[in-house]
Amino acid sequence: MARASHTDMAVLGALSIEPMTGYALREAIRDVLGHFWSESFGQIYPTLGELERHGFVDRHGSTKSRSSTFAITPSGIDHLRELLARPVQDVPARNGLLLRLFFGRTLGVEACRALIAAAEAQAQQRLRQFDELAAQDEPQHGDDAPFWQLTISAGRHSARATIAWAQESLAALDGITPTRQEHTG
Repeated sequence: MARASHTDMAVLGALSIEPMTGYALREAIRDVLGHFWSESFGQIYPTLGELERHGFVDRHGSTKSRSSTFAITPSGIDHLRELLARPVQDVPARNGLLLRLFFGRTLGVEACRALIAAAEAQAQQRLRQFDELAAQDEPQHGDDAPFWQLTISAGRHSARATIAWAQESLAALDGITPTRQEHTG
């Protein structure tokens, strides 16, 4: 699925929960969807304009994007359903940490250890955030709450897996001697 389709899905999905301004939409994507989806803020306003041109959203209030409130239309709901029903496309992984560790012999054991320790600390922080989200009682979200909990559960599992991997990797680095890790050209 093209990046634009994903952006359409994120914007229409957020608007299916409640109408909001472009700014509120940016904040919702960052704060609510942000634990599993990132979106370029520079794409949100052009996407809103394109969705409006296709009749998938209506603009209420000012004609300026930043003060207008956008609401999903019935055809927008249909389009969102169509986007959501498409098969999920795997994209090649781009993990800067693993790229660095792959060339760890050149980087050195201590630098690798520092990178892994930082990844573990970040995963611990994410796990705390997911635990806080899971503990929130949000009756105002009603029928959406069980589905949101699925994404929080996935985030918790991912954070725990990263923590376990980091601990295993740090132990593995203990067995590497400096002569094995030095790049000899």
